[in-house]
Amino acid sequence: MKPITIDGIAITPCPKTSLPYNPKFIERAKALRYAQNLPEVLFWMQVTNGRFHQLDFDRQRIIGNYIVDFYIKQLGLVIAIDGASHDFDGDYDERREKYLISLGLKVYRITVVDVLKNMEFVMTGLENYIIENYGIK
Repeated sequence: MKPITIDGIAITPCPKTSLPYNPKFIERAKALRYAQNLPEVLFWMQVTNGRFHQLDFDRQRIIGNYIVDFYIKQLGLVIAIDGASHDFDGDYDERREKYLISLGLKVYRITVVDVLKNMEFVMTGLENYIIENYGIK
């Protein structure tokens, strides 16, 4: 695995293998991928093809009985985009987050408003979160 650094800080990979996967969600995940949800598309444009520190992002990844917006395999990190225009449901999101954490994953939340109005803030926040949670101290 290629070493990961952000702003000169080495990042410790924390891959999670053998995550549960419910195949009955395959078509739903595909549909969500092609739905062209604007906040997701804008975020995806920033991170696809290793554009964000050479990290590999999955979009609409199935984990157990849930579909997460984005997932960074090397870190075991789920990225959720939250907001009214993104089918926000607090109870559902809370159950999903507890489940994901029980699998040893971390969850980073981004608001739709931030994605739409301040992408630089979003990307810097994600960098800082990764450094804080995965950086070698």
